[in-house]
Amino acid sequence: MTAITDTTATSLTAGQLADLHKAFAADPVLKRMQNAIARVSVDELAVDHQLATALSTTVSNRIDDWKVTNQKKSGRCWLFAALNLLRAGAKAELDIKEFEFSQNYAMYFDKLERANYFLASILETADRPEDDRLVSYLLQNVLSDGGQWDMAVNIFAKYGAVPKAAMPETESSSNTNRMNAVLCLLLRRGAKELRALRHAGDTAGEERARARIITEVHRILTLHLGTPPTSFEWEYTDDKKVFHREGDLTPQEFLARYTTINLQDYVCLVDDPRAEHPKGSTLTVEHLGNVLGAAPVLYLNVDIAVAKAMARDAILDGQPVWFGCDVGPQMARKDGIWDARLYDYAGLYGAELALDKESRVRFGASAMTHAMLLTGVDVLEGRTRRWRVENSWGDESGDQGFYTMADNWFDEYVFEVVVNKNRLSPELRQALDAEPVVLPAWDPMGALA
Repeated sequence: MTAITDTTATSLTAGQLADLHKAFAADPVLKRMQNAIARVSVDELAVDHQLATALSTTVSNRIDDWKVTNQKKSGRCWLFAALNLLRAGAKAELDIKEFEFSQNYAMYFDKLERANYFLASILETADRPEDDRLVSYLLQNVLSDGGQWDMAVNIFAKYGAVPKAAMPETESSSNTNRMNAVLCLLLRRGAKELRALRHAGDTAGEERARARIITEVHRILTLHLGTPPTSFEWEYTDDKKVFHREGDLTPQEFLARYTTINLQDYVCLVDDPRAEHPKGSTLTVEHLGNVLGAAPVLYLNVDIAVAKAMARDAILDGQPVWFGCDVGPQMARKDGIWDARLYDYAGLYGAELALDKESRVRFGASAMTHAMLLTGVDVLEGRTRRWRVENSWGDESGDQGFYTMADNWFDEYVFEVVVNKNRLSPELRQALDAEPVVLPAWDPMGALA
């Protein structure tokens, strides 16, 4: 064990602790605060009530006229948000107001592909020791539910999409913890086996083991999530009570027929606030992906004001916007609101807590944790004031599941938005062709929403 050798460091003494306790007890305000926090949620004490009640939930431009979805006890927000983006056009094509794609279908193939991707990364790093930082990172981050926009595009491009009725939810798709734990254990055991075979130079054994592991992953996924359809009979009644019998469709045919956007035309804009990653550059993260041989995750780094303007213009044109953010800070979940000044924890505790966005990224205080859909924006005299957000947490919070985001929260906690490339300036479009800066696997920009 490595000892702390800094000669200026001193241990806490009994006398110091006694002085701290005495000073605390002598302050009547702290005593009253202790009594309050012992019985009431600290958020209820820290919230700015006037601000929370003053934040209007109306917006001047609103797209949504549908019900929200519910990811339940799973981390599939990025897939829900991507499929919710696609369903905006599909609803119009089908003339069905309430329609959902199967999120279970998309997750099934993401996990199967990501298992294969993980095994490839393990073999690629087999010459490194287990405690190497990259190998350790890979083994700690085996198969979560989270993902990124480009990973969703990879799944749709290869496997298409199906309506929810063709592959409905199961207990495990809505509550993924046990399934994920089993899959992670299986893949970590597989990593041990494959590394040993690679070190022994047993290429044939390595190929057999990898095929067996994928077979086992497939078996577990199919037991938990069901068998994904290769084709299905598509029949439906639209909102005008007209019956449609479309015959047998493959998932690829269904996606092509009933979606209205070309996924390849979209790019993920990211706000990486660190100075060493200049705006106008492209970024990627090593070992971040799901489908081997598919396009890597690619970010175009822009100022948050640029991302905000493009998101606003898309909504004004009637197009919802997929975005990723650090969802937890300054959120009142029950009310469904975000405001960067909503909670005054510093004032409550008497401690300085403020960090700017760049510092939060550098020091591990903030990263992309959740993806949702922007479906509305309030604009007054050309200035955005607030945003309407379609979440995927069900309809029991906010405005039946739709949230309101103050514009200042967008600046501080939104990290990425997805827009059509035709919205980019000529300079930014040209930047997409530049060689991306490759960030290490553990970089904050590799966080999974």
